[in-house]
Amino acid sequence: MTILRAAIFAALSMFGAATVAHAQDVTLTSPDGAVEITGTLLGFDGEFYRVRTVYGELTVDGSGVTCDGPACPNLVDYVADVTISGAAGMAEVLMPALLDGFALRNGYRVARKLVDPQHFSYELSDPTTQNPVARFHFNATTTDEGFADLLADEADLTMSLREIRQSEANLGFEAGLGNMRDKNRSRVLALNALIPVVAPSNPVSQISTSDLAKVFAGDIDNWQDIGGPDAPIALHVPLQESGLLQAIEDRLMKPSARNLSSNATFHGQMTSLVDAVQNDPFAIGIATYASSNNATRLPLTGGCGYAVHATRRGIKTEDYPLTAPMFLYLPARRLPKVARDFLTYTRGPAAQIVIRRAGFVDQSSEEIPIALQGQRFVNAIAQIGSDAPIADLQAVVARLGNHARLTTTFRFKPGAAEMDAQSRSNAQQLARALEIGTYDGRELVFVGFSDGEGSVEVNRTIASRRATGVKNAVLAAAETVNEADLNIAVEGFGEALPMACDDSTWGRQVNRRVEVWVR
Repeated sequence: MTILRAAIFAALSMFGAATVAHAQDVTLTSPDGAVEITGTLLGFDGEFYRVRTVYGELTVDGSGVTCDGPACPNLVDYVADVTISGAAGMAEVLMPALLDGFALRNGYRVARKLVDPQHFSYELSDPTTQNPVARFHFNATTTDEGFADLLADEADLTMSLREIRQSEANLGFEAGLGNMRDKNRSRVLALNALIPVVAPSNPVSQISTSDLAKVFAGDIDNWQDIGGPDAPIALHVPLQESGLLQAIEDRLMKPSARNLSSNATFHGQMTSLVDAVQNDPFAIGIATYASSNNATRLPLTGGCGYAVHATRRGIKTEDYPLTAPMFLYLPARRLPKVARDFLTYTRGPAAQIVIRRAGFVDQSSEEIPIALQGQRFVNAIAQIGSDAPIADLQAVVARLGNHARLTTTFRFKPGAAEMDAQSRSNAQQLARALEIGTYDGRELVFVGFSDGEGSVEVNRTIASRRATGVKNAVLAAAETVNEADLNIAVEGFGEALPMACDDSTWGRQVNRRVEVWVR
C-alpha cells in the first residue's frame, strides 16, 4: 500500500470514528408537517442542510423546513466555517493575501488566529456589529494530506501544487464523491513555475530540458558535461511529500522516462533550498518563480539554441515549459455562500492584482505587440523546415502584423486534444472577459499552430481544427454573451511559427498551441 493510499484510508477511518462520536440526529419538518426527514446532520451552509438519512445523503433547503435537535445550527447568528487543507506553500502567503483582499473589498474586518505553525484561522466579521461572519480554518501541510482531508470530508477546499492523481480520483469515486477530475471540481488559482537555479558564480548560463532531466536523474553528474567546470553536481529539490516535487516528476522527469536521483538533497522549505544552492558553486536546484530570490535562474533551451526565460509573460503563455499551476479543489456539495463569494472573487481583476503583488503570476491577459516578439520570429526563421516554406511565416505576418498577441494561450495534454489545466482556466478567464465586454468592438483571432510532424497541409488542418475547438469552448463558457456582437475569427498556420525544435517531446508539445491575437 502506498503512503498516499494509507494516508487517505487513515483519514477516512478518522472521519468515520468522528462521525460515530459526534453525530447527532436532527429532524427537518415542513411547515404543514406533511414532510419529515430524520437523519445525521452533516453540514449547514447558511441556506441548505446536508443530512445523511436512510435514503442516502440529502440536501434540503433550510427556508422550507424547521430543524429540531441538539445539532441544529443557530440561524440568527450563523457563522460559516470553512476548512482549507493542503500545500503549505499556498497557505503561507497566497491564500492569506487573497482573503485579506476579499475582506477589504467586502468591508469585513479580519483577525488572524494562530494555533500552531501548521494550523491557523482567519475570522471575518461585520465591522458594524462586530459579529463574526465566517471562519476560514487552515491546515498547512502537503498536497497529499490536503487530498486525504478532502476525500475524508474533513476539508472544504484543498490547496494543491499539482493535478489530482488518478489513484486519488478513484478513491474519491469509491467514497461517493463523484468524478474528482471533472472540470468543475478544480480551478487554477495562480501560476508559478519550476526554475533551475544555480549559484551566481556558476558559469553555466542555460540548460536544455533534456539535459536538466538527465542531471536530476543522475545520468549527468559532472558540470563539465554541460559546459561547466570539472566538478560533481549537487542536487537540491523540494520535500518528497510536497506537491512541488510531484510536479517536477510530472513535468520534467516523466516526459523523459527518468526517475529522480536518490542522491538529491530534500528541503522542507524553499528558502533553505535556495540558500543551499546560492552557497554552493557546484549545486543546482529547482525552485519556483515566487521563491528563487537572488539565485541565478537558468533559461531553458530546446536544443536549438533558443532560450526561454521564466518571465511573467512566458509563464502565462506557457512558452516557458515548466509552468506549475496552483490549484484549489472543491467538493461536489454546496459550500457556504461566503466561500462561494470568495471563489468568485479569486477570478476577478482585483484578485489578479493581489496575486501579482504576492509574488506569483496572475492570469489576467496582457497584450504583446508584434514588435516585442522579434526573438520568436527570428527563431522561427532559423528553425523553419524545408517542408514549411518561408511564405507560411510571411502569411502569419500579413494576417497578424497589426494585431497584438494575448498572453492567453491554449496548450494540450500530451497525445490528446484535451486542453491542459492552465488552458482550461484560461478558457474560463477569457469567457469572463467576453461577458463583461472587455473586447467589445475589437477583433479576436484564435490562431492554431502545430509541430512539424506530418505534411504541411495536414498540419494546417489540424491547427485550424484545434483553434476552432478552443474558440467553441470559450464561447460555451461565456454563457451570457451574444455571439452576434462579437468579431471572432479562426486561423490555422500549422508549423509556420515554431517555438522549439521538433526533435524532443518538449519541443513538439510547446509547438502545438492555440494563440489569441487581438486588434
